[in-house]
Amino acid sequence: MPRRILPLIPAGLSVEQVVPEPAKISIIVEPVPGTATCPICQQRSSHVHGRYRRTLADLPWQGRAVALVVRARKFRCTRRGCPRRIFAERLPEVPAWARRTGRMAGILHQIGLALGGSAGSHLSQRLAMTVSDDSLLRLVQRRAVPLAQTPRLLGVDDFAWRRGQRYGTILLDLETHKVVDLLPDREGATFAAWLKDHPGVEVVARDRANAYAEGIRVGAPEAIQVADRWHLLRNSTDAFQTVLDRNWPRLRDAAKAVLARAVGALPEPGPKVPTKAELRQRAAQADRVQRFEEVARLAHAGMGLRAIRRETGLSRNTIRRWLHEGRPRDWKKGGRASIIDPFLPYLRKRLGEGCHNATQLWRDIQQQGYPGKVILVRATVARLRNGDPAYAPAPAQPTWRRPSTRQLARMLLGSSKPTGMDAAYVDEVLAGEGEIPAATALARRFSDMVRAKDKAAFPAWLADARGGVLGGFAEGLRRDRAAVEAALSLPWSTGPVEGKITKLKLIKRAMYGRASISLLRHRLIAA
Repeated sequence: MPRRILPLIPAGLSVEQVVPEPAKISIIVEPVPGTATCPICQQRSSHVHGRYRRTLADLPWQGRAVALVVRARKFRCTRRGCPRRIFAERLPEVPAWARRTGRMAGILHQIGLALGGSAGSHLSQRLAMTVSDDSLLRLVQRRAVPLAQTPRLLGVDDFAWRRGQRYGTILLDLETHKVVDLLPDREGATFAAWLKDHPGVEVVARDRANAYAEGIRVGAPEAIQVADRWHLLRNSTDAFQTVLDRNWPRLRDAAKAVLARAVGALPEPGPKVPTKAELRQRAAQADRVQRFEEVARLAHAGMGLRAIRRETGLSRNTIRRWLHEGRPRDWKKGGRASIIDPFLPYLRKRLGEGCHNATQLWRDIQQQGYPGKVILVRATVARLRNGDPAYAPAPAQPTWRRPSTRQLARMLLGSSKPTGMDAAYVDEVLAGEGEIPAATALARRFSDMVRAKDKAAFPAWLADARGGVLGGFAEGLRRDRAAVEAALSLPWSTGPVEGKITKLKLIKRAMYGRASISLLRHRLIAA
């Protein structure tokens, strides 16, 4: 084959022979220049000391792998005093000691950024560029992450390394929507150190976490802090739901009144033998009460949240909620209808006809719209066969499931419009005086104010809310007043940051949660 340079191989190499094989194509080449530069003294030399073969993997051709077999040369350095007497010539577009060409390494780098190690390795093998997952990740992390310019508008939020235990921080340029950096934790000191190393941030959009607020005050005191409006609405809904949880007897009585008006009068329930599940629920509630009493005793003795957490093993959020509400939550769903209630007449009818196969009965009521699983049908059939008084035929009455406190909060705050018995329940809850009507009025005013970004209405709302049923929430807003007022006047929020967190979670979970912060930086910033 004549000596010539093909455009299909890296520049600077001359083709000597092409050897096609079933699985690959070997191209024997040699460098074109007759001289080489010493890597130590940069002196050019034409004195060839010897030759050796060097094999490089190159981009595939027609679905077959390509191997460049280079007849590389070693040269003598002619400069006196140079410590390198003999050196190997450097090939164009190929790093020293590399086993693949630069253009193939670039393609594999992009595959690694897009897919990660395992998935990228599988795709590369299908593309006739065999590489292991570890080698692919090394290619990704070998290249430096490009340094982004310090953004003028910065968005900050946390993401979970392991939910409830360890968190990190993501920083986003709100103008370009590009990830600026990732921090290994969500501590205020770490964020403050980053801000000091990157001066020039003018506006920071954040959630209402105290750590980020303190980090901004220390690291960039001149920056304007903007509280995220979605988090403001979420915090107000949580504070309002706390009021509902605290007044659960009022909600229970309202549900009974709605049912009584709907059916005329509720029959007195007969004696009921508790099931094993109910006995387990009672035991669990008794254990919660006992642990609450221990928490209350330790708090009364002057111990802080962390000390109580170490002593009892409970989470800080649980301890804080128990002390705030003054009781442990009762998770028993008393007074709420079951999803199987509409199908009880049909189950009684089939049992009377002699069909006692619970699985077959479950398939039958599934076709009628039953959304539950077979285990509830089996338990119900067992109770019907054993003559449980709770499952005895009763006069026809409306089937209504009392809304949970979160559902009721959405109804009261207008995010979902109630109908039918739910509307009657809402009217009954708001009837008369008490904490719930007052809290509803304040929460609605706050929601309307945030959605309309009415900064002028905030001082009046704050004055009305302080000392009332939402006093704790209002006091937190007062301490963060500058950021809240900025949220009601500026357009910035952490919405774009939440989108990048979704992408980060996808990447982390696609790598089975084993991605380090260094690898995540490459795949989010360098990609």
